[in-house]
Amino acid sequence: MNRGKVEAQLKGNTLRVYIYVLKKRKVGVREVQHALHLSNPSLAQYHLSKLKDMGLIKEDGGAYEVVDEVKVEFMRDFLRLGTLMVPRFVMYAVFFTIFTIYIAIITAPMYNSVPVVVLLLVLLASSSTIFWYEALEAWRTAPQP
Repeated sequence: MNRGKVEAQLKGNTLRVYIYVLKKRKVGVREVQHALHLSNPSLAQYHLSKLKDMGLIKEDGGAYEVVDEVKVEFMRDFLRLGTLMVPRFVMYAVFFTIFTIYIAIITAPMYNSVPVVVLLLVLLASSSTIFWYEALEAWRTAPQP
C-alpha cells in the first residue's frame, strides 16, 4: 500500500493502536484493548488487522510488532528514542538552554561594560523559552494511545 493511502487510513482508534504498538514494540490483542480502553477484544483485533493489512505490523504467534514505521502528519515532529516519543523541539530547547547558561557564566564579568552581551543573553533566553513552549505544545496536542 502506498504511503499516501496509509496516512489517509491512519486516524482515530487505528492511529492510537499504531502509536501504542510503536511504543510497546510487541503487543497482544487483550493488552491493546485494556491499555486503550476499547470496548471489547474484537475491536482491538479489528484495528490490529487493519494495521496488518496496511503492512505496518506483523503477527507472530498472537503477538503484533511493528514492521514499517510511517511518519503520519503529527509524528513528523517527533523522534523515537526507544519507547519514548520526544518532540524535535526538545533538542533545540536543551541546546539553547545549555548555551544560554554557558554564555551567562562566561560573560558575567562583562555585563556592565558590554551592553551587547545582555542583548545576546536576552535573545538566547527568548529562543530557549520559545523552543520549550513549542515542545510542550507538541506533547500536549499529540494523540495519546
